[in-house]
Amino acid sequence: MSHTLDYVIGIDASRTVRPNRTGTENYALHLTRAMLNAPNRHRYRLYFNDPPPAGLFPERAHSEHRCIPWSRLWTHLRLSAELMHHPPDVLFVPSHVLPLMCTVPSVATVHDLGYLMYPEAHRRFDRWYLDWTTRRHTRVAAHLLADSEATRQDLIRHYTADPEQVTVVYPGLDPDMHPVEDPAEIAASRARYGIRQDYVIHIGALHPRKNLKRLLDAFATLNSQSTIHSSQLILAGSPGWLADDLIACAEALGDRVVLTGHVAQADLPALISGARALVMPSLYEGFGFPVLEAMACGTPVVASNTSSLPEVAGDAALLVDPHDTDALAGALHRILTDDDLRTDLRRRGLQRAQQFTWQRAAQQTLTILESIATT
Repeated sequence: MSHTLDYVIGIDASRTVRPNRTGTENYALHLTRAMLNAPNRHRYRLYFNDPPPAGLFPERAHSEHRCIPWSRLWTHLRLSAELMHHPPDVLFVPSHVLPLMCTVPSVATVHDLGYLMYPEAHRRFDRWYLDWTTRRHTRVAAHLLADSEATRQDLIRHYTADPEQVTVVYPGLDPDMHPVEDPAEIAASRARYGIRQDYVIHIGALHPRKNLKRLLDAFATLNSQSTIHSSQLILAGSPGWLADDLIACAEALGDRVVLTGHVAQADLPALISGARALVMPSLYEGFGFPVLEAMACGTPVVASNTSSLPEVAGDAALLVDPHDTDALAGALHRILTDDDLRTDLRRRGLQRAQQFTWQRAAQQTLTILESIATT
């Protein structure tokens, strides 16, 4: 990357200040931090709808914060007005939605198209809004980023996006994700979330496309297996839409299943490291951060063989058909009973996770933003 360029890069940082950040919010936070730390002479203008906490971003002479509060439709009304009055050279939106009146060249990240693949798992308005915004992005954005080749191909297939205008930039690994070896720290995390036995963990919202009903069915079939009789299944995530039936099914399995609710980001390394395995049987994922996080913590992974998950896992996980409950149960049985397999997956996962860095994602993103700013 050239070090002689000097552009004003605007970044919609509004998602970074949301409480209880999930995948998209963490993506926006870590990628923005890495861009600010990248070696270049660009000036950065970060837009917020709420004031960011002190220390959320590094203090840099070449960056400024614009906090522009607004109660409703902040992106489409307030951010649009700000861009009209004080335009940057290029705008980057890491969380999908471009302002309605975007008067500057723009780049947006599209994280997934799950609402098209599994429309029944989304509210009608959410489906319409996501479809409308994505369709609009393919027309008005100067360039689109996709978290995975699977998402890139979905954009080309379903929205006739120009293949030359969609680039895959893989997200990075949270720098705090690492194997936790201290038994006391792991014991404390187990106690904090009511975990009393060895456990398998799923991380993510309790949402229909996460395929958790099949996971519960697969786990139930293992009850008679004496080798894993003491294992619990931990569903770590907040209830989403249509979660009531799933919660009822989980509760029917008694204390074999633990619903933790939202898990603080700081608790994840110990909670993942203490698990016998992480399982992610999703029907569709745009990237699948929990798979990457588990590999970084040295925890074996069972994941779906669909959408982006094979791209993330590579050869470092057991991949199964998410529609096959017996196959999912069999993979869980293998990973819980085969110590050699677990050791091999741990080694492969630790190596695989190191390939995903925010520094590389930032450099790739900045190269695209520079090319847009010069046109």
